[in-house]
Amino acid sequence: MSSITRWNPVREFNAMQNFMDRLIEETARPMRGLVESYEGVSGSLALDVVEEDKAYTVTTSLPGVKADDIKVNMHDDLLTIEAEIPARTTEKTETANGRKVLMQERAWGKFSRSIRLPQNVKNDGVEASFENGVLTLSLPKAEHVLPRTIPVKALKS
Repeated sequence: MSSITRWNPVREFNAMQNFMDRLIEETARPMRGLVESYEGVSGSLALDVVEEDKAYTVTTSLPGVKADDIKVNMHDDLLTIEAEIPARTTEKTETANGRKVLMQERAWGKFSRSIRLPQNVKNDGVEASFENGVLTLSLPKAEHVLPRTIPVKALKS
């Protein structure tokens, strides 16, 4: 004997919406952090941040950028790095000077990243170096936040 089940369109719609959400999430995951724009690709810089006893070290890759085109700002323990990777040719199918662009995957455009460090930094001691497309910042911790040992004096009775 067969039974009749009532059709619920809302349940079917929710199941389809959940499927589409998962599909979009899995497709967009490799592109997270990059946003397509009409001038190129804008997004955030990938950073490596290492904490040591007396300082933080921040490293990021900026291929094709000149040191003069990098802006580093430190304000109220908020570190901001800005740079622009120069645009390359944007023709997709047109021929320019006998060339035809077949694939263009490298990111270009304006990039920036701001992070708040967990402890105060001594702003006058910050150093930045740029070598082979890698920016390295050394951010010494402020002395008032460094751990210190307090000697205990024994009182004579």
